[in-house]
Amino acid sequence: MQVGFIGLGNMGAFMAKRLIDAGHQLFVNDLNPQAIEQLVAQGATEIKQLNGFAEHHLDAIFTMLPAAEQVKNVYINNGLIASLKKQNCILVDCSTIDPASAQIVAQHAHENHLEMLDAPVSGGTVGAKNGTLTFMVGGNQAALQHIQVLFDSMGKNTIHCGEHGHGQVAKIANNMLLGITMVGAAEAMNLGLRLGMNAQTLAHVINHSSGRSWSTEVNNPVPQVCPDAPASRNYTGGFASQLMLKDLGLALEAAQTADQPVFMGSMAKQMYHHFTQEHEPNLDFSAIIKLYQNDKEETK
Repeated sequence: MQVGFIGLGNMGAFMAKRLIDAGHQLFVNDLNPQAIEQLVAQGATEIKQLNGFAEHHLDAIFTMLPAAEQVKNVYINNGLIASLKKQNCILVDCSTIDPASAQIVAQHAHENHLEMLDAPVSGGTVGAKNGTLTFMVGGNQAALQHIQVLFDSMGKNTIHCGEHGHGQVAKIANNMLLGITMVGAAEAMNLGLRLGMNAQTLAHVINHSSGRSWSTEVNNPVPQVCPDAPASRNYTGGFASQLMLKDLGLALEAAQTADQPVFMGSMAKQMYHHFTQEHEPNLDFSAIIKLYQNDKEETK
């Protein structure tokens, strides 16, 4: 298939590379020239202006952008949807944004006779690199089935969640839980360390017991417990703490509109807000363990 991809950050670049590796013809756009160069070197074609995608009659265009503002700018304000009007091109936004914004963009696409899917992902940069992401998809199921092969190139699970915006509902609920479990993992692991236990042994016990979670088993916040986790490379190259803070904010905003209390989500948001004020906000969200440590502590 011929596919467009806009947004080549930590996640998007790996996802785009998976599409190339699967044999799809890729057309890319990003504000970062280096990101473009790396994908072009691997076989992609650069599209300098958003309206340039319309010249290639693509089967689908994927976006992976930081926030709702950028999503609306790309699709609506900067005219990507208008330039593709009535083309048989399915639009897929993999960004994590609020459900209402996803529905606004989908409505704009519908008015221009285009199919739009919201398809946020779970699995982090490791999942993006290895092609093991989970996609949570809202929108027309027939449109999803038409380009299922593209999702299969980038992930191992594609779940249709319902109507437009429901992919985002699933994602913010999932990420709120992820933020909460990471705080819990950091708190429990650091308690064990302060009581003198070996980190690897403690993690082994937890991961074979009822406390097991993705935050303890795959992305453990203690360095060297999981060799491939961001904690083992100074908390770099993962899911930034400031993005977790953003996602928790989206969850709390959605909860407010639904008049739904989220006590633990609120506490996790407060902790990530404090962390990003005191530490480098681009550190992986597992670095929240630093709130429990002092500079003299060392992992045993």
